[in-house]
Amino acid sequence: MTAYMLAHLRRPEEIHPDVLEYKEKVEVALRPFSGRFIVRGGQLEVREGVWPGDVVLVEFPSMEQARGFYDSAAYQEILPLRTDHLDGDLIIVEGV
Repeated sequence: MTAYMLAHLRRPEEIHPDVLEYKEKVEVALRPFSGRFIVRGGQLEVREGVWPGDVVLVEFPSMEQARGFYDSAAYQEILPLRTDHLDGDLIIVEGV
């Protein structure tokens, strides 16, 4: 069953160069797990509450593929490029 990785990232005043490096490298890390971006930033319209930041949504063929990506050595190696410079939340959720 399809799974999604959803991230809510709070954008700082200035984007650190490490974050740009992460954005380049994450696509390569996704390939072995058949992950593909559905939403990557883009225009956001808040209808309820407060939503500071950006949304990233990645689709995977299964929960196992999503977990495999997140836990992979390739992703864990580049993860600090993002987490050291952006605050955010990330979940993996099963689709219908």
